[in-house]
Amino acid sequence: MIRVLLADDQSLVRAGFRALLDAQPDIEVAGEASDGEEALRMVRELRPDVVLMDIRMPVLDGLAATRGITGDGDLPDVKVVMLTTFELDEYVFEAIRSGASGFLVKDTEPEELLRAVRAVVEGDALLSPGVTRRLIAEFAARSKEPAAEGALAGLTEREREVMALVGIGLSNEEIARRLVVSPLTAKTHVSRTMVKLGARDRAQLVVLAYESGLVRPGWLG
Repeated sequence: MIRVLLADDQSLVRAGFRALLDAQPDIEVAGEASDGEEALRMVRELRPDVVLMDIRMPVLDGLAATRGITGDGDLPDVKVVMLTTFELDEYVFEAIRSGASGFLVKDTEPEELLRAVRAVVEGDALLSPGVTRRLIAEFAARSKEPAAEGALAGLTEREREVMALVGIGLSNEEIARRLVVSPLTAKTHVSRTMVKLGARDRAQLVVLAYESGLVRPGWLG
């Protein structure tokens, strides 16, 4: 059973999400929070698998709450998916850097929301369909001068290659076709790379790909 915490200051939004999620046989809503401070407290108390976190909330905003979750060594398995009104919200870039596993627009289709909740638990999710490449391009445009590649010293050449492909927004299936391997093999390489680098999920792997200099702006083509 996947346990989800809803964090949004609009009760109607929370009610809509709860009705959808609780109707699923493999998902349950563990709790609801109306501001970031309450969300952070409830995450520490309830230890949900996924937090659906609104970016703009009173008391403590979603970004600060997300940093509180992803920076807490006692909460390594809690995944955060940010909720935003616009596809390229001005805070989305910072949300990914803060450790969020991805983001969804609030008017996303119900099926996509359910897919995202299930996927982030597996570490496979990044962002809503149709915006992945644009957000990565935005990350590339804003990224700082690449750090030394010493952090990648423990990776094999194939793992570096796979990480670079993740960094430009390819799915496991696309990576498999590019490298002429099976999707399972591609997924295994991605998983091993994440473990070696201590990445929480695929989104953080993208961040590391740019910050290490493995992927550079302009590679999206």
